[in-house]
Amino acid sequence: MKTLIQKLVETFSPSGYEAAIREVVRAEVAAYADEIHVDALGNLIVRKGNPQGQKIMLAAHMDEIGLMVTHVDENGFVRFTTLGGVRPHTLLGGRVRFLDGQAGVIGSERLDDPAKLPDFEHMFIDVGASSPQQCARRVGDVAAFERPFLDLGQRLVAKSMDDRIGVAVLIATLHQITTTPHNLFFVFSVQEEVGVRGATTAAFGVDPDLGLAVDVCSTGDTPKAAKMEVALGKGPGIKVRDAGVLSDPRVVNWMVRTAEAAQIPYQLEILERGGTDARAIQLTRAGVPAGCLSIPCRYIHSPSEMVDFDDVQNAVRLLHSLLTQPIEL
Repeated sequence: MKTLIQKLVETFSPSGYEAAIREVVRAEVAAYADEIHVDALGNLIVRKGNPQGQKIMLAAHMDEIGLMVTHVDENGFVRFTTLGGVRPHTLLGGRVRFLDGQAGVIGSERLDDPAKLPDFEHMFIDVGASSPQQCARRVGDVAAFERPFLDLGQRLVAKSMDDRIGVAVLIATLHQITTTPHNLFFVFSVQEEVGVRGATTAAFGVDPDLGLAVDVCSTGDTPKAAKMEVALGKGPGIKVRDAGVLSDPRVVNWMVRTAEAAQIPYQLEILERGGTDARAIQLTRAGVPAGCLSIPCRYIHSPSEMVDFDDVQNAVRLLHSLLTQPIEL
């Protein structure tokens, strides 16, 4: 599974530009699907199971945060805006790669107060050009962070664990499911980082009876972290609430019962800031019972997001157990 994770996280596909990662995912799921299609927004939707069963939608987003060119100045420096929740303190000295393969490094103008963190207006991408004519970048070009996958044994680090690790969990689960009483829709969604847009249209199209997002959540296990009862290595999270969703209590209880029956470690998760595709699923059409399976992750929305491999594998175990048995909420 680590080979799969590395392939996913090292693919460059910022929000709105998911074509590359979609083809990687399609190649991994094609042999295990009953049907595959891509909707108008670019979501990859994979159906498997009993067409007469309950329609269950699983969603993990394929996109990652990134940058978009807004201007090239007279010295060839590239000015940018953000795609998704990019944080200024994670950028300086970092490297990016554009979709055509060109690399660049992020710098900043000199600040009068060296103790002050520069904002995006004072930052630029240096691609080695000294004039606009030498610069191959144009307004609207997009880039993602350049970081190789790092295997620390039990802990895995990458630029886009959010949410390629959720994508990996869905792929691994799909590979393991041989029979199910349900009509399963594995949705690899687009544009989550800019407002859960892909899951919104996909959920409307699927019209599920029940939905689960699979995404990362923050942890409270680093020095002076915000108080939070989630830590790496203690099992996947079962979301109770976040800023965008109150998980259906029946869904939470179903997930807890299943984890306990299968002796799979889990953590109850409350995320006070941030949200997932679960919100879009819950609010589609006339409403859907929805929840979220979370992968604990340190340093979210940085170039080095960290997860625990046991949590990842236990997330696959739990999702497999949830999807291969009858569901009673």
